Amino acid sequence: MISLNQGLWVPGTDKYEYGYNSIPNIPVTGAPDDTNFRRWSMLHDGTTYRLYAFKGSSRDTLYQFTWNGSSYAYGHDSIPVLTLTNAPADADPSSISLLHSGEAYHAYLRRLGDPTTLYQFVYVPGTTTYQWSYGDYVPTLQVTGFPADTDWSRWSMLHDGSAYRIYAFHYGSNDQLAQGSWNADASQYQYAHNSIPELKLTGFPADSDVGRAAMLHDGSDYRFYFQKP
Repeated sequence: MISLNQGLWVPGTDKYEYGYNSIPNIPVTGAPDDTNFRRWSMLHDGTTYRLYAFKGSSRDTLYQFTWNGSSYAYGHDSIPVLTLTNAPADADPSSISLLHSGEAYHAYLRRLGDPTTLYQFVYVPGTTTYQWSYGDYVPTLQVTGFPADTDWSRWSMLHDGSAYRIYAFHYGSNDQLAQGSWNADASQYQYAHNSIPELKLTGFPADSDVGRAAMLHDGSDYRFYFQKP
C-alpha cells in the first residue's frame, strides 16, 4: 500500500515544507490490484480532496479515490472509474494532471514528443467521461518560456481560485520546481508569469518517491505530495 508525504507552501517564502500545518503522511486504501500509481494526479474541487491514477497500462481509464477523513479511499463518495474520450492520436498518457477550476473538472495530457503542448479534457457532467475538445474549452494549450533543463516527465497543475498554474522539476534536481501560470492576454502558460519562478521543497523524507509528485490548492493552501512506496 502506498502513502503520501505531504507538505504545504509557507506563505511569504519560496518554500514547500514537509509537514507544515498538515498531516505529514496519508495512506491510500482500497486500490485495485492493477492501479498504476506511476501515472497519477490530485485535485480539490472546493469540497473534496480527490486522487486519480490510471488503470494498468490503459491509455484512457482512471481510478478515482477521495479523502474519507483518514485515507484516500478508492471509490469513496465518487465515481470509481472514469474514461478519457476523443483523445488525439498523439496524446501522451505516460503522465496526467488534473485540476478543478471552480466551474469544471479538467484533465491534461501532453503531446507525444512535444511536452509543452497540452491537450485539455473536461468532465462532462452526469457522465463518467472526460472529453477532449468539450464545449467552449480550448482543446490545445501552449506552455512557453520554461528553462531548457525542465523535466516535463515530472509536472503538475492546479487552480488556486484566481490563476491556473503549472509546475515542473528540473533535470537532476529533486527539490526545485519551476512555476508558470496562464496568461490570458497571450493565451498561453508562461514561465514566471504572475508567480514565483522557482520554488524549493524542504524537509521531505528520504523515502519519498521523487518520480511521483502531485500538487493541489484547496481554497486556502497550496499542497505538495510525494508518494511513499
